[in-house]
Amino acid sequence: MSLKKVFVDTAGWMMMADSADPEHQAAIRYRDHWLEEGGVLLSTDFVLDETLTLLRLRLGIDAAERWWDQVDSSTRVIWEWIDQERAEKGRRWFFKWRDKSFSFTDCTSFAVMKELRVQRAITSDRHFRQAGFDIAP
Repeated sequence: MSLKKVFVDTAGWMMMADSADPEHQAAIRYRDHWLEEGGVLLSTDFVLDETLTLLRLRLGIDAAERWWDQVDSSTRVIWEWIDQERAEKGRRWFFKWRDKSFSFTDCTSFAVMKELRVQRAITSDRHFRQAGFDIAP
């Protein structure tokens, strides 16, 4: 049986972690409903890197540590690692879409989403929609 997965981008983790974010409540409701329906949250080590850094800068090191403790102990969060093959797929995305301002991390996320057949991401990053994915909330 395959798990129902939604990708969580840095913007999505930030929406859920930062109560001052205008999309905070909507993101929390979406996440909670997704998990109640038996879904899992999928992300990558590159997104993890961005999220921890951004949490530290915006909310402080204690908030970053609390977030890490929560997601690290969760059985409902799956971390995918960007190896050489996935980095190469991300590189191809990065240089193919010259008219877009995709970050390299976005492109590695797109590669993982395509590989794992995940169509939706929790994010406010319009780049996911531009790349052909659905975004929530």
